[in-house]
Amino acid sequence: MYLLLNFNLKIIFNTMLIFWIIVFVISLFVLVKGADWLIESAEKIGLALGLSPFIVGVTIVGIGTSLPELFSSFIAVMQNVSEVVVANAVGSNIANILLIVGFSALIGKKLIVSKSLINLDLPLLALSTALMLGVLWDQQITLGESILMLATYGIYLLYTVMHKERDDSPADEDEARIRREEAELKKDVLEDLELKANTVRPKLKVKDFVMLAVGLVGLVFGAKYLIDSLINLSSLLNIGVGVISITAVAIGTSLPELLVSVRAALQKKSEIALGNIFGSNVFNALVVVGLPGLVGKLSVDTQTFAIGVPVMAMATLLFVISGISKKIYLWEGAFFLALYVLFVAKLFNWF
Repeated sequence: MYLLLNFNLKIIFNTMLIFWIIVFVISLFVLVKGADWLIESAEKIGLALGLSPFIVGVTIVGIGTSLPELFSSFIAVMQNVSEVVVANAVGSNIANILLIVGFSALIGKKLIVSKSLINLDLPLLALSTALMLGVLWDQQITLGESILMLATYGIYLLYTVMHKERDDSPADEDEARIRREEAELKKDVLEDLELKANTVRPKLKVKDFVMLAVGLVGLVFGAKYLIDSLINLSSLLNIGVGVISITAVAIGTSLPELLVSVRAALQKKSEIALGNIFGSNVFNALVVVGLPGLVGKLSVDTQTFAIGVPVMAMATLLFVISGISKKIYLWEGAFFLALYVLFVAKLFNWF
């Protein structure tokens, strides 16, 4: 009787585990796909209303790629698992640098950093990461700290726009070329911004607004069931919800950046492979953490604070050093990937 009961409990446990893993995978797919649909339709609407391609790129496209992290963070706060917010942002930033840059360097053999990235993007990434580290020092994020982070991001956006306007001259042909190439590379998900700007404004159709609504619904429901599955998997496997967030969720929500960067590396377009990471990491550090912090105080789980935060700081420092040297070699990419494997192993106590 005891053996039969034990056998039945194991069947129930395995069934529940498989069920929530399936829910996790499907909700993560819906979350990322919803962001794709929302970005594509919002970009077309923005250009049709007369917004410049640069503004559309910085706001709709740049911010849109981090919508999965943002929506899942809001749902996490509403369901009282606020530790997911910081774990998600920290994990995404680590994955962007160690996993994506590392894999891109391995694929492309060598990544060359452009002057514009050193002058603008590297310092802004370093400053935003330093601010995030300072805010996380006491393992909680208050309303005042959230407002500070969002204000800093506002200054970052303003400075980026002003920098673009100052450099918008024939002498800045390299940056213009990089932007054109980046737009072409992303046209599997987004249409070419520069091409649209130089022709006629796109005509809006009912389909564009339907896709906008569908994308938004996908983001909301994908985020909700993602967090539901996180909570249940955490309980079933007796693993902290923050640990799952900092690894599985972070990798899943970073897939769009991974695809763009790897494709760019294969085409020897190093500026795009690297530049794709900067905006995403700054947004994660300041907005993905800052906006949910307006709703309620955020907490940081022990493993994210003890392992994730130091690894994020180290990864950013290595990235900045590699950027200053203007080249990321194959061996550096392999080193980044090895560090990521070590990071995941330490989180799950594999050795």
